[in-house]
Amino acid sequence: MLLSEFDYELPEELIAQRPIEPRNFSRLMVLDPARQTIEHEHFYDLQKFLRAGDTLIFNDTRVIPARLIGRKLTGARVEIFLLRRLDAVTWETLVKPGRKITEGAEISFGSELSCKVIGRTDFGGRVVQFKFSGVFEEILDRLGETPLPPYIHEKLADSERYQTVYNRERGSAAAPTAGLHFTTAQMNELKNSGVNLGFVTLHVGLGTFRPVQVETIERHEMHEEFFSIPQETAELIHETKLRGSRVIAVGTTSIRTLEAAALDKNSVAVGSSSTKIFIYPGYKFKIVDALITNFHLPKSTLLMLVSAFAGRDFILQAYREAVAQRYRFFSFGDAMFITNKNLTD
Repeated sequence: MLLSEFDYELPEELIAQRPIEPRNFSRLMVLDPARQTIEHEHFYDLQKFLRAGDTLIFNDTRVIPARLIGRKLTGARVEIFLLRRLDAVTWETLVKPGRKITEGAEISFGSELSCKVIGRTDFGGRVVQFKFSGVFEEILDRLGETPLPPYIHEKLADSERYQTVYNRERGSAAAPTAGLHFTTAQMNELKNSGVNLGFVTLHVGLGTFRPVQVETIERHEMHEEFFSIPQETAELIHETKLRGSRVIAVGTTSIRTLEAAALDKNSVAVGSSSTKIFIYPGYKFKIVDALITNFHLPKSTLLMLVSAFAGRDFILQAYREAVAQRYRFFSFGDAMFITNKNLTD
C-alpha cells in the first residue's frame, strides 16, 4: 500500500492546543464499520456503548520529563530527548543538533548530571551514558521537561494534564493520549456498572510517533518499545473472551501491546518483552474487539492501525466527517469509539 493512501486534509485550527475541561467533556465519534454508521456523542456518554462483562484495557505508563537541555564542553547548546532506557545509566536518545554530536562528545546539564555519547542508533539517534550522583529519576524530575508534541504550541499550565489519571509506570516519551479523556469518577462508574478495568504497560517511544518516510508502507520499520502484561490482566482477558464479552483497547498503544502478546484468540502472554509490531490494513486482529482512540496525524502508523481495524475507506470517511463537524484533533483532541469491522452483535 502507498503512504499517499493515508493522507487527508486538516485545517490547522482543528489541531487542539489545550486539553478540554473536564477531561471527559470531549466529543466522541462512535463508528460501527459493520453497519457503516457514524454517531456523534460526548465522552461522558461512553457507558451507553459498553456492556456489563466488557473489559477495558488501559496503558498505565507515565510520561517522564524526557527533554534535557545541556551544553557541550565548547558551550554549544544541545537538546537530548530520552527514548528508551537500555540499563541503569544508558539510554537511546534523539539529539539536536544531531549532525554535530559525534561519538565521544560530552554534555553537561549542570553540576549533578552529565552524559557521554557512546554510539549511534539505527534511526539516527545517539546512545548516551549518564553520569550522576544520587537517584536518576529525582534528578530528571528537577532538570527535565515533559515533552509535548511539536504541533502543540502552547505551554501547559499543569503538566499533569499530559498524564492519564491512572498512570503508574514511569518510562514514556509521549502520553497514551486516548486515556487522557478518562476521569477517576468515570472509571469508578464503569466499574460499578459491571465493566472490567485491566492494565498493561507500553512505554511510548519512537515506534509510536516516528514518521513514515517510505512511499510503500510495508517497507516501514517500527522502533522497538518495551511492554509488560501482568498475570491478573492476562487472566481477565482470557475470562472475558471465554464468556463472549468484548476486550476494548484504550488507545493504539494498548492494542499494539495486546496484539503483540497474543497467543491465540483468547489469551495473551504474561510478562515483559519488547515489540516492533506494525499494524496496517490486512492485519487480522486476534484479541481486541473494540477500540477507543483519538484522531491521528495524516500518513501516520496510527492512522494505518485504525484503518486496519475499521477499514481505510470508512476511517477516511469518518475523518472527513470529523473535519466537517469541527472535531478537535490529535493529542488534546476528541475521541472515537470503534468496533472491529469483522465483528457484529
